[in-house]
Amino acid sequence: MKPILQNLVEMTGHRDHLRLEVSVLTTLQAFSGMVQVRSLEVFMLDGEQYCRPRTWMDGRGQWLSAGTEAQSDPQRVRVADMPALHECLQAHASQAVAKLGKGRHALWLPVWMNDKVHTCLEVIQARPFSAQKIDTINSVFQVFQNYQSLLDYSERDALTGLFNRKTFDEQFTRATAHDTSEPMALELPRDSAEPGAEGAERQWLAVVDIDHFKMVNDRFGHLYGDEVLILVANILRSSFRSHDRIFRFGGEEFVVLLRSTSLATAHKVFNRFRKNVEDYYFPQVGQVTVSVGFVSAENGSPVEVLGRADQALYFAKENGRNQVRYYDDLVAAGLLQTKQVSNDDVELF
Repeated sequence: MKPILQNLVEMTGHRDHLRLEVSVLTTLQAFSGMVQVRSLEVFMLDGEQYCRPRTWMDGRGQWLSAGTEAQSDPQRVRVADMPALHECLQAHASQAVAKLGKGRHALWLPVWMNDKVHTCLEVIQARPFSAQKIDTINSVFQVFQNYQSLLDYSERDALTGLFNRKTFDEQFTRATAHDTSEPMALELPRDSAEPGAEGAERQWLAVVDIDHFKMVNDRFGHLYGDEVLILVANILRSSFRSHDRIFRFGGEEFVVLLRSTSLATAHKVFNRFRKNVEDYYFPQVGQVTVSVGFVSAENGSPVEVLGRADQALYFAKENGRNQVRYYDDLVAAGLLQTKQVSNDDVELF
């Protein structure tokens, strides 16, 4: 019991979802008779429910985390092909048990949040699960789930539900330190993709600002202003992929980390989002537009990269608004001057 308690103490010391997830998997892996312990991501694809391994241990004892987008992961499987888990999710049950074959007995523990499940822990051991073993595993799982809820609350903007400013540095480092086309070793980072050509996949950062937002608040009141923020946040969610990251930095400013795509695609995606906002009818307010400045996220600290994207954003706002501007193009055209940005002199929004 003592090692389990020690692991629980370590688990509740984390301030990051991925490290918390690895910690609970490590705790479960330490139970006797374990064959495999994984975290599964549950998602929808073409109207069907799928799952894929999100965090698991390889043959060398190294924890790995999936880097590819869930919908394109070759390891994805239809939940309908896992009858016990499928029945569990359909019934909104707390657990499912099944025999997978000789020496393989599975226990699935879905993580329910707001009546939806996006994560499920999978525990496989050599023998059937005893009632006592299930109770003990459930106790560890409940600690994990409760603490995850607390973390989620602390990391999210209360109004929009997007990530908040204080989570940015960790997410930025993770996005730019790894080649997201392959599983990510959680202790030994891979080198990032080589930047350069337009077709090369890179990581991108965009700063988004709602045009004339003060006028919305002044004319219609803060309740309608808040509704605009919520609706723009919803359009942001629908315009980007599940493994991209979207933040609300405060006020009418948002930041997007667009992962593993080419410059041409980044232009297309950011402009598609801008057009989605332009075409949306906002109740009472009518049309709302956004300006976007973006830059490669791979050269510099978070503050430096934000500073460049911020320069591109303000060029867009000062030259017509409702447009997307790429920092490097502006510099190449002589419209912006490169400058060193430090923690002392950058003013973010």
